[in-house]
Amino acid sequence: MTCHYCLIACKRFGRHRNGLQRFRCTRCGKTLTEDHTRPLDDMRLPLDKAVSVLKLILEGMSVRSVERVTGVHRDTILRLLVLAGERCQTLMVQKIVNLPVKDVQVDEIWGYVFKKEGHKWDHEKNNDEIGDSYCFVAIERDTKLILAYHLGKRDAPSTDAFIGKLRYAVSDEKFQLTSDGFKPYIKAVAMLLRGRVDFSQLVKVYGVSREGEQRYSPAEVVDSVPYIVFGNPDPDRICTSHIERQNLSIRMGMRRMTRLTNGFSKKWENLEAAYSLWFAYYNFCRVHQTLKVTPAMESGIANSVWEIADLIAA
Repeated sequence: MTCHYCLIACKRFGRHRNGLQRFRCTRCGKTLTEDHTRPLDDMRLPLDKAVSVLKLILEGMSVRSVERVTGVHRDTILRLLVLAGERCQTLMVQKIVNLPVKDVQVDEIWGYVFKKEGHKWDHEKNNDEIGDSYCFVAIERDTKLILAYHLGKRDAPSTDAFIGKLRYAVSDEKFQLTSDGFKPYIKAVAMLLRGRVDFSQLVKVYGVSREGEQRYSPAEVVDSVPYIVFGNPDPDRICTSHIERQNLSIRMGMRRMTRLTNGFSKKWENLEAAYSLWFAYYNFCRVHQTLKVTPAMESGIANSVWEIADLIAA
């Protein structure tokens, strides 16, 4: 630290009440304090405490559980979640761009915000931030890297937006793409990725409901039929198992996506932030059990395992 008045080096002189180092000029006696850096913008939450909160959220704990464990108020936790989600979203856009890929699988996972679609009142029908939500996700089969995601409704506009993000993430090299039987994929892929993909769909055939089946039990899948839409995909690699396993990881790691609980999102913004945080953590911080490294390291966009603090500071 250099004195602003005397332009000579100052000596250390204890610490400020908030923990910052203080200095005193030996000539004029002025006391100076090091710069007040705020890694969390206007939030006064210490960085180590914020990292602890985010770790618990990423391990599937609810907001109120994290509040009880850490002593951080739930409103502060949600503000931190939104801030971290925004930074993770920016990080994903900056790092995952123009990547060469070989085999990509896409799928959508269902959730809801505030209430389910069928429970909406008449005055809520046109409010798209209430009701069912679908997160479209794309994963690279070999590296397990999440390439793109989009939170929206299960309709054509959301599908187009998702495939547009996938187009931005991958290079012009040709690759194989597999989806489920959702029809809007065909038009979106043909419009945005034709000539760059060998596209196929794996259509599941469901059996009839069994007698005495519980209300929320899934229907039995009796067959999976592959369809080649265009291009020349490898029949042996027409598969959606990896993206469906990622859907399970989402439901295990995100408390608001756990089925049949009251931990669901109450605001669209919070759900989107939770997804952004989860995907960035999965790509850069979480060592994959099969790869022994993170998906980002396997893809060559990172040299080491990141810490959660790196996601916030990115």
